[in-house]
Amino acid sequence: MSEGLDRWFVEQVLVHEAALLRYLQRHLPGREDARDLCQEAYARVYEAAARQRPAQPRAFLFTCARHLLTDRLRRARVVSIEPLGDLDPSFVLIDECAPDRWCGGRQALQRLARAFDALPDRCREVVWLRRVEQLSQKDVAERLGISEKTVENHIARGMRLLADALFGGEGAVDAAVAEARSGAEHRNGQSSD
Repeated sequence: MSEGLDRWFVEQVLVHEAALLRYLQRHLPGREDARDLCQEAYARVYEAAARQRPAQPRAFLFTCARHLLTDRLRRARVVSIEPLGDLDPSFVLIDECAPDRWCGGRQALQRLARAFDALPDRCREVVWLRRVEQLSQKDVAERLGISEKTVENHIARGMRLLADALFGGEGAVDAAVAEARSGAEHRNGQSSD
């Protein structure tokens, strides 16, 4: 049986060696890589033919070679991750927040929240849609039924009041709140008594 398989292999498979090498060399960088892959393809075809001989040996050979080529290219793209050992602690960035920074951040956030809540309703709504939900100026205008220029004015006023409150300290929040309320009352025709 082995002698018949060997003869079949020589007559049906090895006759395609030149074409197979050209095919592999077009797809691989080195000539030796093509020869190695050619030998792997021969081994697969020979093992498969020992069980059952393929009806179309040339097509089977090239299919095996294509699958091996795909596997090799896939493995070449995988990045090896090798452990480097313990890193020197001096190279590790520590992003710990000191208690005073953490507390200062919370206070700034509370000031911003108070100032945001104090904005006139429409201004607060425009700032929220534009800056938090990140809608375009046009989309905000359409959603609220106002002009884009009005959206622009609300954004400018709201951001100015928020910046004053955030960067001006605790007294600035109260001033920004008062300014926002007086502006709203003035537009509504009310006095600020």
